[in-house]
Amino acid sequence: MDQLKHVLGLCTRHQDVLRCSMVSLLTAVCEYVFSAVLFKCPCNSDNMLYGIVFLLVPAFILLLLGCIWNTKMWQLVTGCYFDKRCSPQHCNFNLCKSYTYTLIEILFRASVAPLTWVAVALLGASFYECAASGNDIIKNFLCKDKGKMCRAQVAKLPCNETLSEMSKGTLNLQAQSQLIGLLLILCIVIMGVISTCVNHCCSPVSYMQLKFWRIYLKKENKIFEIKAKEHATTLAEININSFFLTADQTPPQILSTGQPAAPRAFQTPSNEDWQKISLLYSFIPQEQYYSMIHKFVNTERGSTGRFPEGNQNPSVLDFVDEVDLSDSGV
Repeated sequence: MDQLKHVLGLCTRHQDVLRCSMVSLLTAVCEYVFSAVLFKCPCNSDNMLYGIVFLLVPAFILLLLGCIWNTKMWQLVTGCYFDKRCSPQHCNFNLCKSYTYTLIEILFRASVAPLTWVAVALLGASFYECAASGNDIIKNFLCKDKGKMCRAQVAKLPCNETLSEMSKGTLNLQAQSQLIGLLLILCIVIMGVISTCVNHCCSPVSYMQLKFWRIYLKKENKIFEIKAKEHATTLAEININSFFLTADQTPPQILSTGQPAAPRAFQTPSNEDWQKISLLYSFIPQEQYYSMIHKFVNTERGSTGRFPEGNQNPSVLDFVDEVDLSDSGV
């Protein structure tokens, strides 16, 4: 039992790493099935187009799906059409810079799956082999001083096993693909390690405060979901009971008061309140608030505090606006 708790604790502390690992694993499995079942190189002049489409189009789709599943994307775009701050007349430089930074961060996080797809596909070599066999530069390289017949045979290398065994071209293409794939993985790992180190080095708060901050946000999100369900249930019960109570009233009862009985008063957050707590978090060193709700309730429900957008957060605080996928609003 203690070992299970220890494992669960490790999973909780390293959930970002586990999430990226699961996404990468699922993407690798999908790529393997995709290449084994659907991919059939035409082995003609369309090789290059066919191979590039199978290599890049699924990666682009995964990038779009990653953006859709990112909570910050929906916080950024929800209601922006009617928001005056997003209009050209009111959009200031800091706000545009903050939005651009947020979009870059969203794309960076969403790139895990597409980069995994490309890396695994390059290690498998089938997509690259098909695309490269239709490229004129590769043909010239493989068929140097071998005549025109060689160029026609290069396009058939991915499909003709006998020809592949007789030629070293296939081995060269596979080696190139795997080398590019390994270099891509190496670059991804190096960039990930460097960005993580830089983010923590530039953190405006200490390690222990970051740890507390994460714990607080998890508890806040959990309690918010519970209270929101309770609040919605109570409001729904009041409205439904009032509806059926009005329907059950007889005309004399209505005539005696002049109108149907009104539902009892029930306080619920205003549209402005919802708007304030839905803003992306902006870190201000002089204010020690851990979330927009924390700031809202400590500034007389937002009446005395500033709710600026446009301050660029340190990258180490990107987790502040993150919630579970079930709460992403998609």
